[in-house]
Amino acid sequence: MNKNSSIRSAFSSWKIWLSVSIGLVVTIWMLYSAIQDLQYIKVEKGKGEYIWTDGNSNNIIDYSNDTDFIKKENGDYIKQTFIDVIKKIQFSTNLIVYLALAVLFMIGRDFFYMWRIKLLTKNKLSWKRSFYVIMLWEFASALSPGIVGGSAVAMFILNKEKINLGRSTVIVFISAIMDNLFYIIMIPIVLLFVGNATLFPSQMNESSITQIVFWAGYAIIAFICLLMFIILFFKPHWAKIIINFFFKIPLLKKWKAGANKTGQEIEQSSIIMKKEPLSYWVKTFLTTCGSWTCRYLVINALLQAFIKLSLFEHTLLLGKQFVLWLFMLVSPTPGASGVAEFAFGELLYSFSESSLIIVAIAIIWRLISYFPYLFIGILILPSWLRKR
Repeated sequence: MNKNSSIRSAFSSWKIWLSVSIGLVVTIWMLYSAIQDLQYIKVEKGKGEYIWTDGNSNNIIDYSNDTDFIKKENGDYIKQTFIDVIKKIQFSTNLIVYLALAVLFMIGRDFFYMWRIKLLTKNKLSWKRSFYVIMLWEFASALSPGIVGGSAVAMFILNKEKINLGRSTVIVFISAIMDNLFYIIMIPIVLLFVGNATLFPSQMNESSITQIVFWAGYAIIAFICLLMFIILFFKPHWAKIIINFFFKIPLLKKWKAGANKTGQEIEQSSIIMKKEPLSYWVKTFLTTCGSWTCRYLVINALLQAFIKLSLFEHTLLLGKQFVLWLFMLVSPTPGASGVAEFAFGELLYSFSESSLIIVAIAIIWRLISYFPYLFIGILILPSWLRKR
């Protein structure tokens, strides 16, 4: 299989434009919807301009429903638009510090990924080459549906860095195992602190489709993690058997020899990896924990910049991000565009009386956690391909 054509296909210009277009369309749509929307906010009694009347007789305060509120002096609600929310934002030291922290956490996320790839390649990659690999890996993920990710492309990226395809495949598999293991371990820990019910939007009961999808996804991730672990560390010859089976298909037969060689390399690399000391695996897992912790703390920092949260609320916010990540993982859109923003608003609206401020934070979050990888990837890909 031609590695150059595989990489060029993964980073084709139409995929780049599609990802950028979806991201921009969703961002513009969210901004437009927010500007058109309004919300009633509760204030100190007697200092508002509206009172709640339950106009639709559902016994629920719907803060965005005009029929629930009537204008009255000395009320306890005020009407607020997105523009009003923006005007109230004060560019204080607190805002600047936490926005800067959010950016630093994004850098920390990639630093730990770079550290991990150096460990997994036994320092064969320099920090500079690790930077290129991780940025292109993230670039591929930003161009791929969440359910596909950039792992398949990562194998070819590592291969272009003169790491044989079998070893590259093992490295990507181990990365996936570590990522999934972090997720599998952290969910029960989070539940000990916040409970199952508070992890999901309050309007959803325990039998809701959201929770069913979440726990089904959790089970699938756990199963895949276990299967990859068994193949790599106990039954590496299974990988060769599976690969050879697929390359017996008529359309793939011409690559059979190369596939068989890759299968042998996977088996050999797995045997070598099994001999690594415990300290090696502890370091690899700790770098994984560092990367994912930084990834989640980006949102914690952004919310703290605009909304003052308690320690428990920060813990709850971390828990809700596990739910958010799962929905991004199964998204059919490039980089989970659209799905990520919608899920963000649905899961995190309870942290503020104003859903409008959550919309603003969701847009900022995607601007610093998604779009940079698209633009960095576009900048470094041509020179990387020329050198490799």
